Amino acid sequence: MDSFLGGGRITWLGHAAFRVDSVGGKVVLIDPWLSNPKMPAGAREALTRVDAILPTHAHGDHLGDTVALAKRFHAEVPCIAELGHYLRAQGVEKTKPMNKGGTVTIAGDLKATMVSADHSSGYVDKSLGPLPVYLGEPAGFVLELENGFRLYHAGDTNVFGDMKLIGELYAPDIVLLPIGGNYTMGPREAAKAARLLASKRLLPMHYGTGSSLLGTPAELRAELQGSGIEVAELEPGGSLT
Repeated sequence: MDSFLGGGRITWLGHAAFRVDSVGGKVVLIDPWLSNPKMPAGAREALTRVDAILPTHAHGDHLGDTVALAKRFHAEVPCIAELGHYLRAQGVEKTKPMNKGGTVTIAGDLKATMVSADHSSGYVDKSLGPLPVYLGEPAGFVLELENGFRLYHAGDTNVFGDMKLIGELYAPDIVLLPIGGNYTMGPREAAKAARLLASKRLLPMHYGTGSSLLGTPAELRAELQGSGIEVAELEPGGSLT
């Protein structure tokens, strides 16, 4: 992956959680649910710096440890506007409320653009009652590093036609797509999404962490046969460098 040769790295922490180390040494977490069943040993302890956190939506398996990590590291948190209000109330100081189509600068010289996702979003906060609290719509993020490398984290979503626009507008070098099924798209839909996005590299996520998340990278490869799209399968804790 040529653009990462300057020292950047993307590490899968299981489920939809990723650590991105930029070429300039910045650390960005995406959907940091650090208690997921596939969380690699030692990955939490290895966090000695977090510059920004990108939560795609408010479900607990994506919002995860955002509050605790943002407080500990004084990290910036770009997020959908309603979620930003909630995080502020929880003591997160550096929220960056935004909405789809917006772009913010994070960690000095990285760019985070919020894009659409086709899903739901709510958070169960027992102090507010037994039912989920609406905390804004779900989203995806396009993260651009200092060297121009772009990755697209789709969040939880089904395939939708405007993924073609995301591909045309932002030309991501790698796309991170859920494949588990049931709560998100499965391999068949993810293969269609990859074709719409027209990226040559796909990193599957959101599978193997629950009994209903049955999609596999092997099924995805079968659906993409002949497309020329590389499935960059990682084990939890594995990195692309």
